Amino acid sequence: MKTKLLLLCFTCMLIRPASAQQISGAVQSFNQNWLFNLGDVGDGQNTGLDDTKWRKLNLPHDWSIEGEFNKDNPAKPDGGALPGGIGWYRKKFALPLADKGKLIFVAFDGVYQKSTVWVNGHYIGFRPNGYISFQYNITPFLNYGTKPNIIAVKVDNASQPNSRWYSGSGIYRNVWLITKNKVAVDHWGTFVTTPIVNAQTARVNLKTSIKNYSGTLQHISIISSIINADGKITATNTLANVAIHDSLTTLSQDFNIAGPVLWSVDRPYLYKVVTKVISAGKTIDIVETPLGIRYFDFDADKGFSLNGKHLKILGVCDHHDLGALGAAFNTRALERKLEILKAMGCNAIRTSHNPPAPELLTLTDKMGFIVMDEAFDCWQKGKEEYDYHLFFDQWHKRDLEDQVLRDRNHPSVIMWSIGNEIPQQSDTSGFRLAKELAAIVRNLDLTRPITAANSSPDTRNQIIKSGAIDLIGYNYHNNDLPKFHDRYPGKKFMGTETTSALETRGIYDMPSDSIRKWPVSKNSTGKMNDDFTVSAYDNVTARWGSTHEEAWKTIKKYDFLSGMFIWTGFDYIGEPTPYSWPARSSYFGIIDLAGFPKDVYYMYQSEWTKTPVLHLLPHWNWQPGKVVDVWAYYNQADEVELFLNGKSLGIKKKIGDDLHVMWRVTFEPGTLKAVSRLNGKVVLTSEVKTAGEPAKIEVKADRSKIKADGVDLSFITVNILDKDGNLVPNADNKVSFKVNGNAFIAGVDNGDPTSHDPFKASYRKAFNGKALVILQSNYSTGNVNLTATADGLQPAIVKIELVK
Repeated sequence: MKTKLLLLCFTCMLIRPASAQQISGAVQSFNQNWLFNLGDVGDGQNTGLDDTKWRKLNLPHDWSIEGEFNKDNPAKPDGGALPGGIGWYRKKFALPLADKGKLIFVAFDGVYQKSTVWVNGHYIGFRPNGYISFQYNITPFLNYGTKPNIIAVKVDNASQPNSRWYSGSGIYRNVWLITKNKVAVDHWGTFVTTPIVNAQTARVNLKTSIKNYSGTLQHISIISSIINADGKITATNTLANVAIHDSLTTLSQDFNIAGPVLWSVDRPYLYKVVTKVISAGKTIDIVETPLGIRYFDFDADKGFSLNGKHLKILGVCDHHDLGALGAAFNTRALERKLEILKAMGCNAIRTSHNPPAPELLTLTDKMGFIVMDEAFDCWQKGKEEYDYHLFFDQWHKRDLEDQVLRDRNHPSVIMWSIGNEIPQQSDTSGFRLAKELAAIVRNLDLTRPITAANSSPDTRNQIIKSGAIDLIGYNYHNNDLPKFHDRYPGKKFMGTETTSALETRGIYDMPSDSIRKWPVSKNSTGKMNDDFTVSAYDNVTARWGSTHEEAWKTIKKYDFLSGMFIWTGFDYIGEPTPYSWPARSSYFGIIDLAGFPKDVYYMYQSEWTKTPVLHLLPHWNWQPGKVVDVWAYYNQADEVELFLNGKSLGIKKKIGDDLHVMWRVTFEPGTLKAVSRLNGKVVLTSEVKTAGEPAKIEVKADRSKIKADGVDLSFITVNILDKDGNLVPNADNKVSFKVNGNAFIAGVDNGDPTSHDPFKASYRKAFNGKALVILQSNYSTGNVNLTATADGLQPAIVKIELVK
């Protein structure tokens, strides 16, 4: 299967604060200077409403993350134990007289959930789906010149539980104001495919839908050019004097690119397509889009290949929250998550279980990730009392079409998923609906396969039985995977969800080679840890899951297993399996909620990358005489020797399909050192030392220079050290933070899934020696100092520079 890409890429312009913003331009950020009221307002849409006491804020915004954790919140611990409710947003803005006669649209990338929009008191529309992007034409209701406009949005997230994970509440993604002429490219009106791709040439086809709102016949020309990464035009196509009637007209243009540079996960090369709409010699619309050229195939026996080369899909599932920032979208926060995953060797993302923020796909295009773009967590039968099943019949076609139209031009999107663990797998309605949903997708995109994430993958599954899906997706059932072709001969496999191992960063329960299934049954928790922790040795899994090593060994062994999407890359708020309250966030992540890797991260890095790895665990602070299991993950070596205070404890080698080596060591304070060797030569050395009492704070910024744009972030790691600079592995000191300069604290965290301290605060207790501060810029350049202090500890300061 061969495919291509294009995306409507909006350029945005920052709007300076004003009581009524003067808006003009093609596509602009509409995020600044909103007013917010938490709680219902009977006439919140009325232009004469007194909103002077409402809170002023910028979008994106998530009001739930600002609330208090409480087991009695209707979302329950599975939904993060944070409040929902109803919120109102209002914004005053002015439009120049020059825009009269043009078309004005407002576009929302996502509102959770049940949003209703009014402009100047006029009802505009309603969308129940909290994850879908949508746009409204507000032209008929606008004022121009000195008379301002008021847009009002009611967001209703009061009926809970409506999600199996933390959803957030509010206008949590970006909002845009779009100005167009009456003849212009339609919303999501371009589609690029590559019918032919090889080393010598690429045939590119561009379909552009032109909307004519003028009411009269128009004649236009379309000039489209493909520009390479060096800024050089590689191909151009012109359609001259095209008649456009009062309707939607779709035009087709073909291009040939000689010697194309192909998009891949290792080299995500992007061209761009610039399309101009010209009338009477003037450019009346222009769309610039990225273009990635690649081809791929899923083979029943050989698995997945990209550009003719076999490639195992090494993916993770992730929910949409950004840890301490909640659901409020921030590009840098998401980019940081992808950077951490990329360094682990991850090459794929599953958008579980909903359409993502559009910026995710822009980043995966740019950074080289394969994406499984998922639509629904349920169809007509729900999983929670108030979830999407209430709206499915009326809205599924519109929502799925909008998702495909928005996302189908991204080269990173390799497959569509029409559902996750759908309850209707077991009845004939699943057979019918799978066919219907697949037909909706194929009507808009024939270039990608369709899958569904099946929790019941046997031959009685009605979704699989329908024949509607191209890739048979298994969720778990690790022991069944080697016999996949016995059940489905000649079919293609995708590990849509795997693993579900559980860990708390920095916690180690022994014996490490004893595997625990927690909770022991659906209705009985059995004996788990009294402090609501889980061992980080990769020896605890959910009942339905596998350890990381078990799942990866299976996927690694068989070529026909195209790949895996691990549950999950990062911890997320909500679904605190294996516990419930007081736990309020997950244990599934390879990386904790603050973005600190757990030990198993280095197992994947040793298997999935060429980066030399030697990771030694656990910490070395124990009671004298305790027998401690010591593990080492390593690669690019054939042996590891362990030393305790200079004395060799023996050499270990991985045998067969081993992914780590282990020693049982009687603890004595000092230095534990591992040395990896290849053919007798030292590759790497790793040490863990017994730490003393907490003595000082260390602060490290992921970036010391950020943009003064009101949204950029610096993620600052806080470590508690002893007097010799060793991390104190059990430190829980409360650290306070003070900002001096033109920035503010956007969130704090420590990765503890049981902490009930607020994410919006100027303090955080360390958890197993670590905490996190997220610093967000304002709009002025200059230096910012963040000072971290704690009782009895030497303070620390980090300087961040804000630049244009």
